[in-house]
Amino acid sequence: MSLCLAAGALVVALGSGEITLSWRHSVQKTLWQEVWRDTPEGLRLAEARIEGSGAGMDPPEGARLVDGFWRWRPDLPALPQVVMRRSGATADWEVCIAGACRPMGDYLPGDADPVTLRRCG
Repeated sequence: MSLCLAAGALVVALGSGEITLSWRHSVQKTLWQEVWRDTPEGLRLAEARIEGSGAGMDPPEGARLVDGFWRWRPDLPALPQVVMRRSGATADWEVCIAGACRPMGDYLPGDADPVTLRRCG
């Protein structure tokens, strides 16, 4: 199974069934990361992590501080897709595959909005 990024008719295969999406909060400048996995049920949020708290980004009860990040496993149902917006007011999303991170603009044009993470095929 593999994940793709899609914007309009443009679809880019990422070649992996697990990616980490990363971005900085526009006010707090706090790094937020989410690990997404393609599963038979759909896309699952395997882990969420943030560097700190504030501006509505407080870690939930049960989160653990590990290597400078509050980490937890959200108890959410699988999704058919994840829709991301790119306002241009903040730095672009980062897409990390097997620890190698690249800005979303390396995959899709900078004005591509919205972008959908979904299963390829």
